[in-house]
Amino acid sequence: MSQPDPTRNSNPGNETHFGFRSVPEGDKARLVRGVFDSVASRYDVMNDLMSGGVHRLWKAAMIDWLNPHGAITVLDVAGGTGDIAFRILDRAPQSNVIVADINASMLEQGRNRAIDQARLGRLTWACMDAEKLALPDRSVDAYTIAFGIRNVTHIEAALAEAYRVLKPGGRFLCLEFSTVRNPALAKIYDIYSFNLLPKIGGIVADDADSYRYLVESIRRFPSQERFAAMIEAAGFRNVAVRDLTGGIAAMHSARRI
Repeated sequence: MSQPDPTRNSNPGNETHFGFRSVPEGDKARLVRGVFDSVASRYDVMNDLMSGGVHRLWKAAMIDWLNPHGAITVLDVAGGTGDIAFRILDRAPQSNVIVADINASMLEQGRNRAIDQARLGRLTWACMDAEKLALPDRSVDAYTIAFGIRNVTHIEAALAEAYRVLKPGGRFLCLEFSTVRNPALAKIYDIYSFNLLPKIGGIVADDADSYRYLVESIRRFPSQERFAAMIEAAGFRNVAVRDLTGGIAAMHSARRI
């Protein structure tokens, strides 16, 4: 197993974005952790409210494209509440899923859900940074990440780690908010996102600021084409993109050859 250098992605002189704010690179992970610590207990409820339940259709489309089967090992990154992991096990009961998340509070929510649903078998819960995965090289058959990669400080580092831990022929599949293609839909989406979502977050989760950050982080994420190029630059091949709901979300698939 290669040992990642904990300082490799840190540069105290550099800044990055936290929503629309510029912050020191070393502060972003802490700030993101604070957001998800704050919203963890209401995260799944808020997903339903914010998307009108459409996020469930997006996740179903992700599992359809992944098409898991057999006794595979899947690493689900930023998957703390178990949403993707449970769907994988429903489709492939003999699979093993490692649920990795940097936020212990999100993992706690997922473990509690797994206990309530008697799903503890074939699930491993691990508090891990997407940029420094504590897993051996070439150790998993598939790597999934849903609505998480935009929150990492260095997307390129997270993609490099995804490539490292995948076996040759292994599958990378990412579901993330993306760039809306239609100008009219984009305008409606902006009005809804910037005006209503923080208000809903304030009422339901008592945290308008965290949901304001989440809206802003979507706008800072690369377009479908740019993100596809980043995946290819990390060494992946067979990169493919599928838009969902006009580009409000998009799926990116690739293989380690």
